[in-house]
Amino acid sequence: MPHYRSYDDTELFYRVLDARDGSAAPPLVCLAGGPGRDAAYLGNLGGLDGHRPLVLPDARGTGDSPAATDPSDYAFPRLAEDLEALREHLGLERFALFAHDAAAATAQAYAASHSERLTHLVIVCPGARLQNELPDDAREIFDSRITEPWWPDASVAVQQLAEVSDLDEVRELLLRAAPMAYGRWDEPQREHAASEGDQLNPVPRAGFWQGVDELTRRALLARLLEVECPVLVVTGDLDAVSGMRAGELVAESFPNAVLRPLHGVGHYPWVDEPEMLRPLVEEFLTTPHA
Repeated sequence: MPHYRSYDDTELFYRVLDARDGSAAPPLVCLAGGPGRDAAYLGNLGGLDGHRPLVLPDARGTGDSPAATDPSDYAFPRLAEDLEALREHLGLERFALFAHDAAAATAQAYAASHSERLTHLVIVCPGARLQNELPDDAREIFDSRITEPWWPDASVAVQQLAEVSDLDEVRELLLRAAPMAYGRWDEPQREHAASEGDQLNPVPRAGFWQGVDELTRRALLARLLEVECPVLVVTGDLDAVSGMRAGELVAESFPNAVLRPLHGVGHYPWVDEPEMLRPLVEEFLTTPHA
């Protein structure tokens, strides 16, 4: 795997999926969420590598990248500086960025500090903790699916997750609760969910939000109002992990954002409905924006 040196000389790793049509289009840099999850779960994002390369970095402590020596390096503003080091390594003057789930916070921190480097920003199924809100519509979505056969066991697993700390137990419960993250529970969804337990690292997960005080948070949000690049925020109406309201709040944080809710889609749109997500993102990345 290729690697680069970050701001503190740490060697971090990334993968490149070449464009399947041989295109020399600019790459799309893709950040994994979790937080603290191996970027392998992104796959090829439902075929987004069809017409452009995808660059998938492993954040500190995930995939092939080493653990941080200083726990504060797991905080999302520091991860944004790792992203800036990757940009320099790749020789990109400007680039398009895709962020899923918790990586939306890293992407927003990057946009706040390096907005001139972004041509486009795509944020998929984010939370709104950075906006200091925890919308409860995810629970409403979960409860609305009570008639689905997986719901009773998933409901028990969700409750038990708050009570256990043993990693093996957590992995088992995550798999039992996994159907709530998808629009349906068919073979592609089951296969995708089966990898989650082994891809999570609890240490970077615990450090992701550390050290970000209220003053820092407010300053970051204030700078987002000055970001000029176009922003696409995608949500799923069956996303019982993040819900939809969080995406609305994230979109409202940018002056040039478009919100696109997808029907029948959960927390992983490229797994549930790749034929919805892929053309939406491709059109956004190729259409001129004022």
